[in-house]
Amino acid sequence: MANLAELISQKTQKDEQWKAEKAAERENAVAMQDTGISLIASDPDAYARYLDMQGVNYMYSPGNIALAMVQNPELSVIGTKDRWRTLNRSIRDGEQEKGVQIFARSPLGKGYSLAYAYDITQTAGRELRQPHLEDDSPQMASALSVLLNYSVVPIKTDDQMGEAAYYDPNRMELYVNPNVADHTAFAAIAAEIAHVRFHSKGANSGYSRDDYELDAQSVSYLLCKRFGVECEMPELSGLLALYQGWSPQEIRQALDAVQDMSKQIGGSIDKAISPQQHMRGQALRRPAR
Repeated sequence: MANLAELISQKTQKDEQWKAEKAAERENAVAMQDTGISLIASDPDAYARYLDMQGVNYMYSPGNIALAMVQNPELSVIGTKDRWRTLNRSIRDGEQEKGVQIFARSPLGKGYSLAYAYDITQTAGRELRQPHLEDDSPQMASALSVLLNYSVVPIKTDDQMGEAAYYDPNRMELYVNPNVADHTAFAAIAAEIAHVRFHSKGANSGYSRDDYELDAQSVSYLLCKRFGVECEMPELSGLLALYQGWSPQEIRQALDAVQDMSKQIGGSIDKAISPQQHMRGQALRRPAR
């Protein structure tokens, strides 16, 4: 007769060992994530790499981008197996065990668990189509319209101003120069819209233009990177002083705010420039008599 008590004891020990290993693995990942977040906020080169990577991986959080960067600074576009599958790409033979770990939603739908993500160079399949907003195109016009719609303050034109766009927090007005190239306008308006949103009509008592300038320029850069618009990297000489004394959690919250804003605006632009999708049944439906 089988010794059920012994079998149960063995199973319990294996379960406890598995839980301990998973807890240690998660703890290690959190520590690496904190290291990556701290590096991004203290090293201008790391911050620049972060922006470049976050811009084309807008579906992932700053924490996941930081975690991936610590494991492999040379990554570009990343995705889990499921993510690549939705893009009609698969992991190349021999690359299955060479991914980096990130946090993904648990298969059970509760919380997050560690999953492997792979760089596009580790995959094969359909070519990715990246949006590219060109000057003097209907898509660029739509994108600029979306940006302007995100202003919660009056917008005025000024063709004599030296900048392409400027938000005056004292008057709470956004000024735009209508005589600049589209790509210049896109980058500048995106940054000033970020200032508008951060100021929140004065509701943010801690707002100052200087303190939020890097955040605003980062929102602009992320949007430009996402939509293939030419723009300059933000000025990063004051990075260390800006985040001096901040904890990894505080830094992550600031990066999350920047990413959330760029992701929200970017999603609206995507909807505006993407061709409308019609269901076949709707397309064939005859008008009512």
